[in-house]
Amino acid sequence: MSAPANRDAIDVDRLIAAVQRNCDLADAVHAREKSLCTYLLNLREFYRWQTDLPLGTLPDRDRLGQWIAARERAWDRLRQEAAHGFDPLPLALRRADAFDEATVNASLAPHRLVYGAGIGLFGAQLFFLAEIESSSTRDGVPVLVAGRELARGLAAVPAASRGGAIVVRGDALRRWLWTRIEGRPRGRRTDALSAALSLYGADDDPAAAVDQIVEAATETVVLHELGELRAAAELGADWEQMLAAATDRRIELLLRAIRDLLADTWVTLPALLQRGDAGALLFWLSNFDGLRRELAPDLARAFDPQRGQLLSAALQATLPGQHKHWLQEALDLRDSWRKGGAAALAQSLQPRLDR
Repeated sequence: MSAPANRDAIDVDRLIAAVQRNCDLADAVHAREKSLCTYLLNLREFYRWQTDLPLGTLPDRDRLGQWIAARERAWDRLRQEAAHGFDPLPLALRRADAFDEATVNASLAPHRLVYGAGIGLFGAQLFFLAEIESSSTRDGVPVLVAGRELARGLAAVPAASRGGAIVVRGDALRRWLWTRIEGRPRGRRTDALSAALSLYGADDDPAAAVDQIVEAATETVVLHELGELRAAAELGADWEQMLAAATDRRIELLLRAIRDLLADTWVTLPALLQRGDAGALLFWLSNFDGLRRELAPDLARAFDPQRGQLLSAALQATLPGQHKHWLQEALDLRDSWRKGGAAALAQSLQPRLDR
């Protein structure tokens, strides 16, 4: 008599191929929506991942150019197919919808794999499949750190919180940090990133300190996601509905920036200040740019570019007022949405949109 079939058995190679196809379908529609600089940086890092190039290795320009041309031709072919939706994923005894994370991850648990499916900036679908590196609990919240990624798209978000849990994409985070290190200013380095690297002894050899840097960055993104979860509990489901319904990209960017500021002034920055974690604070400041910096310039003043120093006391002094301000602003926007929908929300944000 033959042995009974293993109900948990999954053809991992087939699953990887299915997830990667969905990643490619999403990229066919959304890959070119970023700025040209971001697009090219993402392509270079995606090429490194796909070809197993070590971090920090500069790709051969001719090969990279040929790969980009082939990738863009493939996206052109896939764009029409993407209109028909995403492929279901093959599990042991059934096929699961591409967005049914709970079902897929329940089947993957014995294999030490984690699957992610969500919606990112401007409605872009994000999928990945990775090996599980570690799991823990923080403040009652499950935290899972993924390691080597088996399937992914062009854009790789380092962390996300969904369903009351946090998933950190460790490989994506490490790669993002390397792109930041590679792109740091030349010559006299008095920027926040260079100050952080100096604290970790990475002035001459960033690779020597990369593990410490990744560890600090992982803690920072976990704290941020804890802040996002706290903000979500305070703002309620209406905030997510409001964000999903935003058809004006400027409004979506503003809503995301405001929630990020609320999460960081509520949880991330107070925790890092309490621990006296200067390196992590400097890394946070090095990534504090764009719309968030424009909205909250007082936070940026926690770094003195003339001396290349963190000003912890200045940050400590401004945080209570910043947190109170962004919480109230988020609540006011949510209430505008509740009362009058998209039109009322746009009217509330108009002064910021006019700047």
